[in-house]
Amino acid sequence: MENVSAVTSFILTAYTELEDHRYLYFICFLILYILTLLVNLVLIVVTCTEKGLHEPMYLFICNLSVNGVCGSTVLLPSMLSHLLSHNYEISLSFCLLEIYCLMSYALVEFTILAVMSYDRYVAICHPLHYRLLMSPRKVSAAIVLSWVVPCVYCAFYLLSTAQLSFCERHIEKMYCMYFELVKLSCFDTTILRFLGPALMIVCPSSQIVMILFSYVRILRVCMSASKQSQAKALQTCTPHLLSVINFSVGCLFEVIQSRFNMSHIPHQARIFLSLHMAIVTPLFNPLIYGISIQAIKVQIFKLLSSKRSEADSERKQRATAGSCAAVCHASEVPG
Repeated sequence: MENVSAVTSFILTAYTELEDHRYLYFICFLILYILTLLVNLVLIVVTCTEKGLHEPMYLFICNLSVNGVCGSTVLLPSMLSHLLSHNYEISLSFCLLEIYCLMSYALVEFTILAVMSYDRYVAICHPLHYRLLMSPRKVSAAIVLSWVVPCVYCAFYLLSTAQLSFCERHIEKMYCMYFELVKLSCFDTTILRFLGPALMIVCPSSQIVMILFSYVRILRVCMSASKQSQAKALQTCTPHLLSVINFSVGCLFEVIQSRFNMSHIPHQARIFLSLHMAIVTPLFNPLIYGISIQAIKVQIFKLLSSKRSEADSERKQRATAGSCAAVCHASEVPG
């Protein structure tokens, strides 16, 4: 039993495939992280400061950006530190924390997307009752629950993994994952290997059902509506649909890659697709909403133009103050 309890850290072997171009990958991931923080923070600041955007749809988009910042921050800083160092070791406690944060991020993302689909359903199918069905109190409750329920669910989900003992310490990934960690256990984990996917299907399934239900009802209403109403509904729903498809594809590939042999796919492609969920999605969402939704785009341009005008006015004031000082100094000099 001494050997069983000896493994308290793991080696992330996927980094060895990137050693030849580690600094190039470091620069690319650093740029992606900075861009992700920048675009999400701009959207968050605009939504929080502009009262005209204190509507349910924009508040949900803001929460999507907050979750995107959390998801990318969980993964990218640790990846950057591993790329700079030659140490690919990660402790068991940090590994479990990374698994918990990434799972929570994924479930929160699905939950917010589900709430957003319901919001679009109410706005299109029941516009006269929208203020009643999406009151500030209900919106606040939906936002709180979209964070609390997934985080609590993942905490219970991870308890089964925390009790395991491990005999091997090599994880063929760039970050810790539940399925990869369970494979390294010393004992028979057949039950966990079936229980894990089952639990991961149970929680998102309700969100997926809500998304499908909302869009089926929206489609039924649009089929009997005018072309103008159809175009408006399409414009409203397209960014959300793109977000759902983009995130679902990333999650689906990660699940497939963890459960099946994907050696026929090039290693770099597998790495990119495994990082899609936590890198591409947080950058994609604010860009697609900022470009597609006119109200957000207008407020972003207004914020950027106001910052630019403030900088210009401050520069002019400094120039004026400098010229006045020069004139005053010249007048003081005796002729």
